[in-house]
Amino acid sequence: MKQDIFLIEMGQKIRTARKAKKMPINIMADLTKIDMSNLSFLERGMRNCHILSLKSIADVLDMDVKDFL
Repeated sequence: MKQDIFLIEMGQKIRTARKAKKMPINIMADLTKIDMSNLSFLERGMRNCHILSLKSIADVLDMDVKDFL
C-alpha cells in the first residue's frame, strides 16, 4: 500500500537523521519521551505516530517536522 511506503520512507528519514547526529536510539527515546520499542517501530516504518511525537523527534534532532514528510 502507498501508506506503508510513506511510513517506511518517514522512518528511514528519522533513522538517518538520528545516526547523522550519532545519537543512540535509547538516548533519543529518553529525550523524546517515546518508548524505545515504539521509536524502533517508527524507524522501521511499522508504526504510525502522533504529530506531537514527530514534533518531539524533530526538536531533538534540530530539524523541522516537514523534513520527515
